[in-house]
Amino acid sequence: MARHALAGSSRQPLVGVRVIGKIDPAERLEVTLMVRRRAPRAFQAHLRRLVRGDEGAHCLDRADFAARYGADPGDLAAVGAFAAAHGLAVVQEDAARRSVVLSGSAARFDDAFSVRLQRVEHDGGTYRGRTGPIYLPDALKGIVTAVLGLDNRPQARPHFRLRRPDTAIAHPRRATVASFTPPQLAALYDFPDGDGAGQTIGIVELGGGYRPADLSAYFSGLGIGLPRVTAVSVDHAANRPTGDANGPDGEVAMDIEVAGAIAPGAEIVVYFAPNSAAGFVDALTTAVHDATNKPSVISISWGSPEAGWAAQARNALNEALQSAASMGITVCVASGDSGSDDGVGDGGNHVDFPASSPYALACGGTRLAASKGRITDEVVWNGGAAGGVSGGGVSDVFALPPWQTGLHLADSNGGAAVLGRRGVPDVAGNADPETGYEVLVDGNRVVVGGTSAVAPLWAGLIARINAARTSPAGFINTRLYGTPSALNDITQGDNGAFAAGPGWDACSGLGSPNGKKVAGAL
Repeated sequence: MARHALAGSSRQPLVGVRVIGKIDPAERLEVTLMVRRRAPRAFQAHLRRLVRGDEGAHCLDRADFAARYGADPGDLAAVGAFAAAHGLAVVQEDAARRSVVLSGSAARFDDAFSVRLQRVEHDGGTYRGRTGPIYLPDALKGIVTAVLGLDNRPQARPHFRLRRPDTAIAHPRRATVASFTPPQLAALYDFPDGDGAGQTIGIVELGGGYRPADLSAYFSGLGIGLPRVTAVSVDHAANRPTGDANGPDGEVAMDIEVAGAIAPGAEIVVYFAPNSAAGFVDALTTAVHDATNKPSVISISWGSPEAGWAAQARNALNEALQSAASMGITVCVASGDSGSDDGVGDGGNHVDFPASSPYALACGGTRLAASKGRITDEVVWNGGAAGGVSGGGVSDVFALPPWQTGLHLADSNGGAAVLGRRGVPDVAGNADPETGYEVLVDGNRVVVGGTSAVAPLWAGLIARINAARTSPAGFINTRLYGTPSALNDITQGDNGAFAAGPGWDACSGLGSPNGKKVAGAL
């Protein structure tokens, strides 16, 4: 049978990886296959009209989207036939998400995709790895666009940082603070009145969990009603607190508490998935196409440098973000906490994905000071390597989107150039852990920062705005770039290679929110 290498599927070994040996051939795996979109040209034309804000362009509901641009039944059948021929079972098939999940032994997957799965060790953990490309029969050429889950190496990291324990707070409602509760920040940023009633905020998490008792105590301490929080299992992951506030539990609790405190009338739905490329893609597609909970805004505080993604997984996630935009779902994504090199350490500049997708609202970080209920100073968050730095820069992958045409990129040496590719971030908000967010994690009151906090901050704002509209704001980048006065321009500071200045910059984007003006711009 003639076979071909799947474009974008090649995997290179990570530096420092030690191969332990071949995995047990009887080990049971589940692997997600993504298939092509129906009517791709029509979809791209619809998307272009929508993001330009053309008159008459409108978002699609989930059912209409699935019918027009989901998977073709014939393509799903072709994948099913391939699975049967190799002794693999179809355990899930979703035309809207364009995904098919196959189950079977490692030996059968090795044979089906012409790969050699190995058990490897890296950074103190073990995972299932592979190198080289994935091969498919020519009968599936052009049909299958990604095969995710053969390799389950950790794909992303959470973008949050705890403040030093010696500066931890004693109570979340004291009068004079060097840190802030989410409602205090909503007031400082002049968020419009409302509680997000009738909206659903989706949150993607790749590990950890929350304790209902913590949420109850946290919101009670703020004098806010407890929002409804629902956990959704993706790929067998679940709400599993680890007991470590500095681990993924810190991310989960902060995301829920920040978004929930700003929009307590909204339902919070948390999509738990494994930390792998397959888990990330499956979590986002599940959230975007969730016809039961129907989130109108999604917050993502996980990511990793663009180069750390296999092209097939990066493309699959970007296509999910495009789908979200076409259905009127705003997706807020943290831009990273490691400055202009995104922690790569190779001497170059890098940005974080999925924040670098043109269809994400990339959220950078600032350091905020306030007095008597007013912002007195706001600069780019740059606490150095130990304290964290706002992520931002220029994508190596994505072309310049139309809404960023004509912008200039200022560097820290005083130079400037016309922005040539997708610039990150789009917006910003308080992120320095030294001026951070007061949250409750695993029974501990802590102050947390990071661009992870900025994504749910903006998600809460969008939920408030959506609650006052007849339809969700949806993809908002074009309108924000067209109305920069709706944001507080950050003109001081840098994130390493790039400097802040008047207008958009690669540290703080367009700036932090002036909530009522943002509502007016949308």
